[in-house]
Amino acid sequence: MFAPGHVGELTRIVPFEMVDAALCETGTTQRRLRILPSRVVVYLLLAAALFAEVGYRQVWARLSAGLSGPGGIVVARPSASALAAARRRVGVAPLRALFALLRGPAAGVRGRAGVWWRGRLVTAVDGTIMCCPDTAANLAVYQRSKGNHGGSGYPLIRLLAVVACGTRTVIEVVFGTDRVGETSYAHRLLGGLRAGTILLADRNFAVRAWIIAVADTGADLLVRVKTNRVLPVCARCGDGSYVSRIGPVEVRVITAQITVTTSAGRRTEIYRLITTVLDPDCPAAEIVRLYHERWEIETSFFEIKSSTLGGRVLRARTPAGVEQEIWAVLIGYQALRIAISDALLARPGLDPDRGSFTVALNTARDQIVLAAGVLTDSSQDAGVDLVGVIGQAVLDELMPERRFRTGPRVVKRAISKFVASTAKGRQRGPSLKATISIAISIAIPTAAGP
Repeated sequence: MFAPGHVGELTRIVPFEMVDAALCETGTTQRRLRILPSRVVVYLLLAAALFAEVGYRQVWARLSAGLSGPGGIVVARPSASALAAARRRVGVAPLRALFALLRGPAAGVRGRAGVWWRGRLVTAVDGTIMCCPDTAANLAVYQRSKGNHGGSGYPLIRLLAVVACGTRTVIEVVFGTDRVGETSYAHRLLGGLRAGTILLADRNFAVRAWIIAVADTGADLLVRVKTNRVLPVCARCGDGSYVSRIGPVEVRVITAQITVTTSAGRRTEIYRLITTVLDPDCPAAEIVRLYHERWEIETSFFEIKSSTLGGRVLRARTPAGVEQEIWAVLIGYQALRIAISDALLARPGLDPDRGSFTVALNTARDQIVLAAGVLTDSSQDAGVDLVGVIGQAVLDELMPERRFRTGPRVVKRAISKFVASTAKGRQRGPSLKATISIAISIAIPTAAGP
């Protein structure tokens, strides 16, 4: 009855001992032997996160497909109600505890380009919105958004995360109702920050209290601010930037004119960045280029919401079920990202960006159906293969080196007649090769700042 408790080769990253420890810590281990032991239910939830397009009985069929047949074992076929009761019995706590054991940047070579910058782990913070089923129970906690044309069709969940930009692994996460703003949730992410990291953030996080709180963790900060925000000059730097203060925190202010040039023309925009990196040996132009890494967190959200969930609404029809499902999705995502990092970081000179999340996801799904790679071969003296089938598939189908291209930010496919009418004249054209130039401006504040 424990046999269906696996997630294929990903079981090496989320092993039986880790799941049992999370169950023991939260007091959710079964008190008597059942057809659906708690460990098996946890793996069922993790597998369901990777097979978002099917129901739980079909997920169970995939978990047990590779176990039956000639010479196989007889696997139970629980009903939908039995699976639902088992999920309620296990609850949220063990999934939350399991994610706590997995969270954090993937192990890698310190100083690896694309992961570290000048001795600092590059991270980013941002938020996204997820949807859950439109049930009375969910609506008691999560609300639909209000607005023109009926607002959102489903209750909304706000999720904030701190992500390691190089490996896109999740370091810290928080989620809840969208009635709470990002900057309010952000203070619950401070536990994932420490000295030796640099946190990239957009203008929404350029809040005095948040900046002070991040500085108190020992982490460095690089955040965009509004160009009209007045920051007094305390000292000037030789590269055009200057030192200012936000409360008790000294920050370096960099104003840059960024020009993107394509065959269709050019566009120029002014960026103002502040950072707690005051070292004059770190050129302002290099810091401006580093800020572009912030977009890696958007790719993480895309991989979770579009690649893993396929743009679908979550399954759970109760708030407890929603929380349980989100933790399962995050664990599945983290396990895949660790598998990709183990493969790519073992190859010197290989940019982690070139690992395909889709290839890893589809290979992991195949391994679940085959029940392959669950246990390592104890006869191998070399120990656990950190690459494995998933990692090898990623290495065999590396994405090309990232090219700098740009495209119009417009609606590609209208989802309604209203969207089509508002997008008139903004049809998507082909992306274009681009070059970028950065010019540091010497800005002089015109008034005293806070």
